[in-house]
Amino acid sequence: MNIEGLQLSIIGPAFIVGLLVLATHVPLGQEVLKRGIIFIDLAIAQMAGLGVIVAWHFGWEAHGWEVQVAALSASLIGALGLSWAEKHWGKHQEALIGISFILAATASILLLANNPHGGDSLKDLLVGQILWTTSDQLLPTALVTCLIVWLLFNFRNRLGNLVFYILFALAVTNSVQLIGVYLVFASLIIPALGSLGHKKPLLIGFLIGATGYGFGLIGSSLFDLPSGAVIVWSIAITALLFKFIVKPASQQLN
Repeated sequence: MNIEGLQLSIIGPAFIVGLLVLATHVPLGQEVLKRGIIFIDLAIAQMAGLGVIVAWHFGWEAHGWEVQVAALSASLIGALGLSWAEKHWGKHQEALIGISFILAATASILLLANNPHGGDSLKDLLVGQILWTTSDQLLPTALVTCLIVWLLFNFRNRLGNLVFYILFALAVTNSVQLIGVYLVFASLIIPALGSLGHKKPLLIGFLIGATGYGFGLIGSSLFDLPSGAVIVWSIAITALLFKFIVKPASQQLN
């Protein structure tokens, strides 16, 4: 156990980023469940990741604006494509989302095939490097988060498919480089599932996510384990505990 790893200067920015991610991903995750397109987040996140890898392939700076543009462009293209597919092949939407994910994932592997550090780069993109978050990254992340949250809560009942997909792409692009593809999926789906049936699903979902991030960051720091993977498990365990401790409204009535 590494007590010295519990440094507020490291855990603090990472936890704040987690809260910012949850602010957009909890409501979007609930919308995903409502629409029945569970794996769209994996597909869009993987497409954003593919954009990042393309930017790396051209030698652009890891956190430069060119990488952000490449990631956003890739995710928007994917989002618009899936929106168009939903309109024309709605019955097969989940299959198309799965195909999109696997194409983006294998394209990423092919682009990194001749890179001597390709394996590490792909691992970082999937699992994330949330503990490497710096204070400088918090402000732009917070600004994008505020914009998405404002749009979501002011136009939530009027979100058409196209607008939803665009907001989704923007939110995922804003988070995937910070927390990784796996944690993006966990932040979207697990709190949304854990909050089903509650009177205040957004609050419960956010509490599940925030608790999971907090204990996950502490656990990964103490035992020197990959933060993204530990946080995913921490969110899942927290969601299960909430199911037992905080009963849904339907059970309370009984």
